[in-house]
Amino acid sequence: MRFSQKVFFWSYMMLLITSCNACFAVKTHRSDSKPIRHDVWEGLLKKHVSATGVVNYKGLLADSLAFQGYLNQLAQGYPNDKNWTKSEQMAYWINTYNAYTVQLILKNYPVKSIKSIKSGIPFVNDVWQMELIPIENKLYHLNNIEHGILRAQFSEPRIHFAVNCASKSCPKLLNEAYTAEKLETQLTQQARSFLNDGVRNQISTQKAALSKIFSWYRGDFTKKQLLFEFINQYSDIKMSENTNINYLDYDWNLNE
Repeated sequence: MRFSQKVFFWSYMMLLITSCNACFAVKTHRSDSKPIRHDVWEGLLKKHVSATGVVNYKGLLADSLAFQGYLNQLAQGYPNDKNWTKSEQMAYWINTYNAYTVQLILKNYPVKSIKSIKSGIPFVNDVWQMELIPIENKLYHLNNIEHGILRAQFSEPRIHFAVNCASKSCPKLLNEAYTAEKLETQLTQQARSFLNDGVRNQISTQKAALSKIFSWYRGDFTKKQLLFEFINQYSDIKMSENTNINYLDYDWNLNE
């Protein structure tokens, strides 16, 4: 590689790193809002998402007025420690992430995969960095919510089974809204469902083919224990420290 090419390569890599760090940052936001209800989202999910997480995007398009009404609700108030419990905040952010992922698909439907949606500089501004989420007149993107808020503020690894990327290898989209009252049960339910469906994770005592989520976010699952110990809390088949682990290819095709 010639010198000029090397300079360009490393300049581009630094741009990637800088962009990635910036995409996780969350803007300072002070709010006096009160918790909202998620009944409309609950009704849409029960109507258009199957028990196995298959999404009827055409049906959601037909209910676009009700869906937009829910998005308008989300835009009214940024969760705060004064008026919202931690569970109310977490449920809000999970629902917001999932609702705006669905909206992103609907705005580009029909589409084969969420990764087919392009925006900005290739390999730098991907679909998760599109500022499409208005909350109290400020714009956020999906990375802000997942990495800058959910992962950063709550230290709850099960959120990886709750947020949905509209793809077949993702943990299924739950066909009910997350709520503070049911949050613990819902997170446990999603963890068990994801680890025991035999497709997204294939576990035996001798070897395990796991979702790449456990590779990408390994640090989130191993803050307090080893990976196999975390998995054994929710898997019907138990792993051991000697279980041979590989990771499955990720299917980004749309979850419809």
